Amino acid sequence: METGGEPFFGNRLYSTLTIITMGVEIERKYLVSNDDWRTLGIPVLFAQGYLVADGYRTVRIRVAGQDAFLTIKGVSKGFSRPEFEYEIPVEEAIEILKLCSIPVIEKFRTKVVFEGKTWEVDEFQGENKGLIMAEIELKSEDEPFSIPPWIGKEVTGENRYFNSRLAVNPFKNWRK
Repeated sequence: METGGEPFFGNRLYSTLTIITMGVEIERKYLVSNDDWRTLGIPVLFAQGYLVADGYRTVRIRVAGQDAFLTIKGVSKGFSRPEFEYEIPVEEAIEILKLCSIPVIEKFRTKVVFEGKTWEVDEFQGENKGLIMAEIELKSEDEPFSIPPWIGKEVTGENRYFNSRLAVNPFKNWRK
């Protein structure tokens, strides 16, 4: 597509787009070592599927209780990666989930506040039953936080623990 002799998606537009501030997700991920977290929050059922998950980008559809989201993520660098998330109608999200070629992940998420920070504990269902992880989102990679007593080994950056990877290589297939 051209406008006035210049390509619409040429360098001029690209330069303009790169000035826009990107959303950034900074998170740390851990295995959960015991059940002490269970009474500290209310679990919400999540179903999420992936339209794209190729190692460079992830396009996810998620239904979380009565809400739904389209999320686009880039490659992780350290504890950070670009992330853009948009709320969409639940009815549309359910239809889009049917388009996912990678199996849908189901899990219960419980938000738990510990020493002023919110932890999200995911208890996976289906092919990933038995896997329980917790993550904390931070404002910067060096932001201090306290580790709750129910947290175990850190798995941040271990690809097999990415939800998009769990969809294609579920926990039940891992060697114990």
